[in-house]
Amino acid sequence: MRSLVLGFQEVDNTQLLLVGGKGLNLGKLSQIEGIQVPEGFCITTVGYHQALEQNQTYHALLDQLTMLKVEDRDQIGEISRKIRQIIVEAEIPSDVVKAVSHYLTQLGDEHAYAVRSSATAEDLPHASFAGQQDTYLNIIGIEAILQHISKCWASLFTDRAVIYRMQNGFDHSQVYLSVIVQRMVFPQASGILFTADPITSNRKLLSIDASFGLGEALVSGLVSADGYKVKQEKIVDKRIATKKLAIYGLKEGGTETRQIEIDQQETQTLTEQQILQLARIGRQIEAYFGCPQDIEWCLTEDTFYIVQSRPITTLFPIPEANDQENHVYVSVGHQQMMTDPMKPLGLAFYLLTTPAPMRTAGGRLFVDVTPSLASSGSREMIIEALGKSDPLIKDALITIVEREDFIKFSADNEKASTPSKSNTSLPPSDSQVQLENDPTIVSDLIKSNQASIEELQQIIQTKSGAELFDFILEDMQQLKKILFNPQSMRVIMAAMDASAWINEKINEWLGEKNAADTLSQSVQGNITSEMGLALLNLADVIRPYPEVIDYLQQVKDENFLNELVSFEGGQETQDAFYDYLSKYGMRCTGEIDLTRTRWSEKPTTLVPMILSNIKNFKPNAGHRKFEQGRQEALKKEQELLDRLKQLPDGEQKANETKRMIDLIRNFSGFREYPKYGMVNRYFVYKQALLKEAEQLVQAGVIPEKGDIYYLTFEELCEVVSTNKMDYQIISKRKEEYKLFEKLTPPRVITSDGEIIAGKYKRENLPTEAIVGLAVSSGVIEGRARVILNMEDADLENRDILVTLFTDPSWTPLFVSVKGLVTEVGGLMTHGAVIAREYGLPAVVGVENATKLIKDGQRIRVHGTEGYIEIL
Repeated sequence: MRSLVLGFQEVDNTQLLLVGGKGLNLGKLSQIEGIQVPEGFCITTVGYHQALEQNQTYHALLDQLTMLKVEDRDQIGEISRKIRQIIVEAEIPSDVVKAVSHYLTQLGDEHAYAVRSSATAEDLPHASFAGQQDTYLNIIGIEAILQHISKCWASLFTDRAVIYRMQNGFDHSQVYLSVIVQRMVFPQASGILFTADPITSNRKLLSIDASFGLGEALVSGLVSADGYKVKQEKIVDKRIATKKLAIYGLKEGGTETRQIEIDQQETQTLTEQQILQLARIGRQIEAYFGCPQDIEWCLTEDTFYIVQSRPITTLFPIPEANDQENHVYVSVGHQQMMTDPMKPLGLAFYLLTTPAPMRTAGGRLFVDVTPSLASSGSREMIIEALGKSDPLIKDALITIVEREDFIKFSADNEKASTPSKSNTSLPPSDSQVQLENDPTIVSDLIKSNQASIEELQQIIQTKSGAELFDFILEDMQQLKKILFNPQSMRVIMAAMDASAWINEKINEWLGEKNAADTLSQSVQGNITSEMGLALLNLADVIRPYPEVIDYLQQVKDENFLNELVSFEGGQETQDAFYDYLSKYGMRCTGEIDLTRTRWSEKPTTLVPMILSNIKNFKPNAGHRKFEQGRQEALKKEQELLDRLKQLPDGEQKANETKRMIDLIRNFSGFREYPKYGMVNRYFVYKQALLKEAEQLVQAGVIPEKGDIYYLTFEELCEVVSTNKMDYQIISKRKEEYKLFEKLTPPRVITSDGEIIAGKYKRENLPTEAIVGLAVSSGVIEGRARVILNMEDADLENRDILVTLFTDPSWTPLFVSVKGLVTEVGGLMTHGAVIAREYGLPAVVGVENATKLIKDGQRIRVHGTEGYIEIL
């Protein structure tokens, strides 16, 4: 009988598969001292099994359901309806009936009960399934309760529950239902309590929703609730709603919706004392479960009853600090155009590469900017610098600084440290002038980087085991020297400052915005934009050979290059493909994560783009595109200089401007090179580490090579040295990674877990405008192609690419589109730099662009003003 029915007090931590998430949490709540939980019991999943295990039709329908996809809504609805009918009509096993009767007699079968579903995939730390199964209130009598047990079982197959499971990767046949039978509480008030604010994610701000009567009115959206916010034992915010309706239980069973008396409608639901008492209960429950909780409560005769508590699954984890101080963290992913989670080995390499004070959370990297914000000497500089990469980050940081209660400001000399406004438009400094007419600086930097990589490739082949790990650590010092070479930084800054100077001065003198965008087209030596044009050249090699084109349209296997030689033109195609991969094969989407699959490892990634280039372009398009951009830039240069000469002091203005234009033309291409060098090195390290992984697989230490990606650098070194490891570590991290993939990282988060969302402060835009940051001038209309995965890109000329973020690997797509819209990005991020160089109007940093803009819609992109219109 015990495995069929368990009282709340009998439930223990190991019984999730017997009582489901809700049942397990109620069992735990019942055991917290001082927390009142209405009495009850769980009919375990064993009863559900027994009722259906012999039913062949049920199992056949379940198999059919498992074969469907989320898109098959009609079939899902039809099969789910049939399954629900079978469950409702199935006889409840007699020993289940007997066990339920026994427990009801003990609790008092004359009482009213709530009959609630509790699935085994519910109220889990990574999937709440909130509201997916059914609950029935105020049920009286054994017959009615048994009837509603069947209804709860059937609700495992409501359309919404089935689709939710599909979306979250749960197998229908592995999810079971327990049913909770719990004494009804008839409350004067009820509601929900979040121990972390659901709007801002602030862990110190507790949020309570409260209304009269049963909580169903609130959960079902029938009424507005009062909202109270509590922080450190103080009520910091109150919102009193007009409450016109409430749901109450009826004596004879069931519920009814009643009008609230007019004089009651605007009364505060809970007193101040009750609000604080409830907040203390919330904090006690949170401390017991060890994570923020979403709690359902009822108030009856001055006693708070807790009827449910589940983890809040939508909160982004807080970067860990080793102290109790306040910290402000800025997302690295939003600056590096890579907001996906990284695997532990990828995080470890990036942390070894950067000197900045970094923390990890949710598989992402964050930089701690607190010391810079606290010092008046560096505050303005850091806010401005981060603002260039993302204005929403800048706005969020200004919000924090203006509060004055979060960051302890150090009292260094404010006046001496703040650059005066007038300085920002002066001609460039001496260091820029020395660089001015010497493009060989760039070619020398590139040559020395190439030589260093070639040397690395030779030496690393002689290393293995612990010696390899020592060598990589040593070589990473060389990588840092190259990445943070002062000469490199001067070249990049000279081009950036020159662009800013041109934009400011040409606007001031000639009233023209963003003139530097056109002047930046088709500059020499931009490794990333050359990569896109080189793929057009690769398409030219293949174009004359129809057999090769037909073959490429079928390829699925990564060894396809070996088969090419059997076709006419196959040898030429193979040679050209290998040439391309030797220069660009270390690139891929999310390339700052060393563990990501590179183009050399999966060359099929490039095939759709090559075929698209053959279809959309005529021969020699790469050269023509580059030349067209170069001519436009030269024409713009001449036009600006001619117009400037007409002004007072025109000769001087034209000379200064010419000097700035030369800086842009000579040096802005180098902006993309350091990252290319870094990714090159990462790929060399990765190939060496995969050889070690091969040894571990052969020794039976791990089942597959990719398992090493879930270890840190030190852990992998240890495993290679000892040939031993606890595989549970990898299994646990794989699960965590799946959870991290579902989270959206914030741009700015504090040590309280508060997410500060920045805003664009702009006026005079059309009312329906979708606002972002203008990064590349021009206005373009076209069809929006919303593409989340580069391999799914099916683009035509005049299309506008709309996506989450673009790192250098997306550049080959830029040659096929006429405009760009991204959710993440700033003035100097890769997508913006390449858009300017290719002459594509672009707006970046557009919050929720991929949701607001639908694939196929016609849109207009205002690259000069920074907004999008849906036409």
